[in-house]
Amino acid sequence: MKNAVLALRAKQLTESRREFKARGAKLTRCERCLLAEHYCICEGVEQAQCDAAVCLLMYHNESFKPSNTGRLIAEIIPENYAFRWDRTEPDMALLALLNDQQYQPMVVFPAEDVAQGRAVTDVTVTAGKKPLFIFLDGTWREAKKMIRKSPYLDHLPVLSITAEKLSDYRLRIAPHAHQLGTAEVAIMVLALAGEVAAADTLEQHFIKFRDAYLLGKRNKGRPCSR
Repeated sequence: MKNAVLALRAKQLTESRREFKARGAKLTRCERCLLAEHYCICEGVEQAQCDAAVCLLMYHNESFKPSNTGRLIAEIIPENYAFRWDRTEPDMALLALLNDQQYQPMVVFPAEDVAQGRAVTDVTVTAGKKPLFIFLDGTWREAKKMIRKSPYLDHLPVLSITAEKLSDYRLRIAPHAHQLGTAEVAIMVLALAGEVAAADTLEQHFIKFRDAYLLGKRNKGRPCSR
């Protein structure tokens, strides 16, 4: 299965001059899900049928973090892309993707932080186009930096997921959409786009990941005592 986030991570590891050490760096982890080996969730994972594509624009070291949920999206949605964010020198492959006429790209981000008139709240796809959802993957502060300092995104509409819609998707309620994880936002976006089966599959994978991550963290990667 293609997982562009893992491919980006591998590329960054080969280019890195020093090892990135996240919390829990001493744990022995599965190389795919990045969970402690005893809590690996890779077995039985299958991609969903989905007529939309996703693109993860990731802040500098985001792909290295075991807690990152962007890679869960890439694990479930067959057509997935991932790029390291750069303000002045964006990846040429990213620019080509954004300008590919077969796609209808839109940035997923809260409406209150973009220019008036740029935000949309529904997914209306032009005939013959495939929606391409672009997720800014990083902390809230990093995501705000990416939306404000990426001129190559300025011409794209912004799909806003509002707090009022959060209760429709059986996920935790937060006062602001940006307080949700990337995968949680993707679940809502996919459902909004009519990709209900893909949204459900991603939700189940996210819940499985969240529970295993917290359990491994609580037990410091050791197997659960019986």
